[in-house]
Amino acid sequence: MAQHFLLSSAAKSLSLASVFTMKDADAEMIFRRIRWHETDGQPTCPHCDGTDAYDCRRLKGAPRFRCRACTKDFSITSGTLFASHKLPLRCYLAAIAIFCNEVKGKSALALSRDLNVSYKCAFVLLHKLREAMAAELKGRVIGGEGKIAEVDGGYFGGYSKPANFRENRRDRRLLRNQTGKRKVVVVVRERGGNSVPAVFKSEAKAMAFLRAHVAKGTILNADEAGSWEELHKRYEVRRINHEEAYSMDGACTNWAEEFFSRMRRAEIGHHHHIAGPYLLRYAQESSWREDNRRAKNGDQVGRLAGLAMKQKPSVDFSGYWQRHQTA
Repeated sequence: MAQHFLLSSAAKSLSLASVFTMKDADAEMIFRRIRWHETDGQPTCPHCDGTDAYDCRRLKGAPRFRCRACTKDFSITSGTLFASHKLPLRCYLAAIAIFCNEVKGKSALALSRDLNVSYKCAFVLLHKLREAMAAELKGRVIGGEGKIAEVDGGYFGGYSKPANFRENRRDRRLLRNQTGKRKVVVVVRERGGNSVPAVFKSEAKAMAFLRAHVAKGTILNADEAGSWEELHKRYEVRRINHEEAYSMDGACTNWAEEFFSRMRRAEIGHHHHIAGPYLLRYAQESSWREDNRRAKNGDQVGRLAGLAMKQKPSVDFSGYWQRHQTA
């Protein structure tokens, strides 16, 4: 019997023990080499792109540089998702490693315990990492001539608590008995390739998204839901009736179902309720994890850290709690 990838030695190239025992100077150098990989960690001024900068640390030892060309100060994280950070860089590296090591996801409460930080800090940090993951999915086009992809939808949110007494219970599947907060995550996934998720009110609303993210010539697989009828106008579509079989004559949506399996387990085991404005972020996280499931954990950490260092300060989560307290 073949060994599962996560059980193999190839999957484990970074341990949390090595991160937690790392010195601050080592963590700083890792982030320097990730951000300024073209110069092997030598600082480049984000204001004028000058490469002549010298170490000008703060009074408490926090890393800072000063550009000789424009005389402006900057740090390793200036202009990135981690800009104006309060924790040591070693703590951020540990957070990324913990986040990547969790196959199904990581709750903010658990991360706050691991790092001994507040729940608010862990909540914002995790969403910034999901924002970094989403950057890799932006503008992605699936498929191509002769390639096979699958499309499917899964509904999340809008939970309606059943009434206590039997005579007061209603069929919660009917639209009139729902809260209106229920949304569908639509994912399109190439077999042996990558995936792209999006969130809509219903599957029928996803047609413009699919036209933009699925290349012409792609062979699409979908179930028998009426929402996918319009796909026949643009693509070759193979349909599978799940009441008869999960796979028949090469038609199936098992790759898309694997994505939803991971996302459902993340909801049940870690987050409990994923809905509303954060639903898309959780879907993008599941997509990134599913696409990189065969990568070494050390490679995942480096890749995610690199994405975070390339992104500008978060629009949604910079000053998140201050905005919500004054709202």
